Amino acid sequence: MEPMPRVQPATTGRPRARDLGLAIGHIGTGPLDAITDVPGVRVGHTTVRRDPEVHTGVTAIVPEAVGPRTPLPAGVFTGNGYGKLIGTTQLSELGVVETPVLLTSTLSAFRVADALVGWMLERPGCEEVRSLNPVVGECNDGLLSDIRARPVHEEHVRAALDGASGGPVAEGCVGAGTGTAALGFKAGIGTASRTPDLGGRRVTVGVLVQANFGGTLRVLGRAVTPRTLGLTGAPGPVAETGSCMVVVATDAPLDARQLTRVARRAVFALARTGAAYSHGSGDYAVAFGTRPPAGVPVADAELSPLFEAVLDAVEEAVLNSLLAATTTTGFGGRTVPALPVDRLLTALGRDADAM
Repeated sequence: MEPMPRVQPATTGRPRARDLGLAIGHIGTGPLDAITDVPGVRVGHTTVRRDPEVHTGVTAIVPEAVGPRTPLPAGVFTGNGYGKLIGTTQLSELGVVETPVLLTSTLSAFRVADALVGWMLERPGCEEVRSLNPVVGECNDGLLSDIRARPVHEEHVRAALDGASGGPVAEGCVGAGTGTAALGFKAGIGTASRTPDLGGRRVTVGVLVQANFGGTLRVLGRAVTPRTLGLTGAPGPVAETGSCMVVVATDAPLDARQLTRVARRAVFALARTGAAYSHGSGDYAVAFGTRPPAGVPVADAELSPLFEAVLDAVEEAVLNSLLAATTTTGFGGRTVPALPVDRLLTALGRDADAM
């Protein structure tokens, strides 16, 4: 199976949330409304697809120059720990990330971590490194993909890392989101950004989600189900299954403790979208800063605008992941439908022709 070293932004013709007038909150976005609005952050995807059995992949979030000798401050928060977030304990203990953050399928997470270690050891400056802590998150895409085949291999990981770039980020059925579904619909990768004022200066915060969780979708506070949109009989993750990985990047000069507070808000934000936080859901957020704090850190009392920005960005990123995804038939003949844009707008009382 040949890797796809560069996956450009999806050209499905499906709109993002803001294209439909579905703006979340009042804080402005970065120019791309993506995690790559944060300076120095790149994203790469490798999609692994073999119809109809395999729909999976790997997504790499790559901060510039990160490494064991040049770690970045970071925090992690677990909303529900039914998952395999590799590297959690050292990240929590030391408050830093020293590798890119990778996302993939549950049973491929361990192969991905091993490949990430190999890739890092080859980086300039790592010639004498004897220990490093790979950070790899996962979601279970077994509804649509043959997860037991563990089809993600080293070449796919390296392609995602080497192909990571700034600019627009592909969303929906791509990379680690190729086989995921959320809230009764086909989902995948989604991203968004915000530019709040923090302590008298403008900062950027960007998020990327791998959406694969159960619950009832809420759009601008209104419940939306496959049944209400006329998609009867369509399978999707029930409340007892699924997970969500959220990665947050910011150029705000925060320390690890403050970034952990940011990560908490990223998981809290999933409730706005209708997440069930059930027994079988692994809900995690990793937040890292691209600018280590120098001198006096930002006062905690000044963080509220950043917290609000993260809540809004995560909500919008989940919605983008749903809007960008396309109907997929996968393993076992199971089909998960895309969120139908016209029917969604009708349910929200909006005129699709006016968009």
